Amino acid sequence: MMSTFNFSAGPAKLPDAVMAKAQSEFTDWQGQHSSVMEISHRSSAFMAVAEAAEQNLRSLLAVPNNYKVLFVQGGGRGQFAGVPLNFSEQGQRALHLVSGSWSKGAVAESAKYNDAQIIASAEKVDGLSVFNPVTYEADANDAYCHFCPNETVDGVAFDWLPDVGSVPLVADMSSTILSQPLDVSKFGVIYAGAQKNIGPSGLSVVIVREDLLGKAQSITPSFLDYTLQAKHDSMYNTPPTYSWYLAGLVFEWLKDQGGLEHMAKVNKAKSELLYNAIDNSDFYANPVAVANRSKMNVPFTLADSELDSVFLSEALDSGLQALKGHRMVGGMRASIYNAMPIEGVQALVAFMQEFERKYG
Repeated sequence: MMSTFNFSAGPAKLPDAVMAKAQSEFTDWQGQHSSVMEISHRSSAFMAVAEAAEQNLRSLLAVPNNYKVLFVQGGGRGQFAGVPLNFSEQGQRALHLVSGSWSKGAVAESAKYNDAQIIASAEKVDGLSVFNPVTYEADANDAYCHFCPNETVDGVAFDWLPDVGSVPLVADMSSTILSQPLDVSKFGVIYAGAQKNIGPSGLSVVIVREDLLGKAQSITPSFLDYTLQAKHDSMYNTPPTYSWYLAGLVFEWLKDQGGLEHMAKVNKAKSELLYNAIDNSDFYANPVAVANRSKMNVPFTLADSELDSVFLSEALDSGLQALKGHRMVGGMRASIYNAMPIEGVQALVAFMQEFERKYG
């Protein structure tokens, strides 16, 4: 049987071992004669799942004790609203960096609840997206500084933190969390939609420093009130239990792989393999400056865009799925999150080289 590899940007591929375990437990979980999705979220059995998932996530990221870890609903876009509602007042200034489509969307949502101000944006230099380190003299009254260190649509990433003094940093890490070690203590808030490196869609993780809680605007919907969720251990409302269970399996899998230092090495090797194939070809091109290339989402174009549909069709026939670029940018995009094995990238590179030989 031909191997298939799913390069979807999200919902994304889950680890094969996780899917196999979930399949084996689907209708009879832990001898309960029920699926884990069919039991009460307040039962002792599920509470144990929730506790183990949180502790494993804390261990993987070395989350300090003065941070709360929340498992909530709403996805990344839900947190676009949750952040300003929880950490700013109406009319208070919130700082934003715009590196691509998602951080731009965060500004638009934030502006409904505070004075959202863009202090820096990615630029096009010689046709390539570039985002240089940012230093900004923030005011002590500024609520926070929001940014997205990895943009799935645009393939723009950066490994520096904005220098805004004592203003809390808020990071949308939906597409980069758990891909490498992270110093959580440098952030006020980290949030991530699950459907890329954590688990299936429907779940979001929010990691928030405790001293920032207790400031939600009165109009904040209860399920987005992080203080209320922290008080109720993320169970103020019925949580997405099956997504939480699957996320817990992913955390266990990551620990079995050797943790985030190991994942960082694997992800570096995968991205270098793909970028080298692009850079060593006159047929393919990447639209991002080398210093700002994403290790998770690799967009690329063909020398002749008329061949795009042929590329996608033949790629699919070769077992390479979901390579079409985002509708806003076109071209191709290979998302190579933690669950994508290096064999998948090797298969993609081999296909690209053969396609170039045929049509280049």
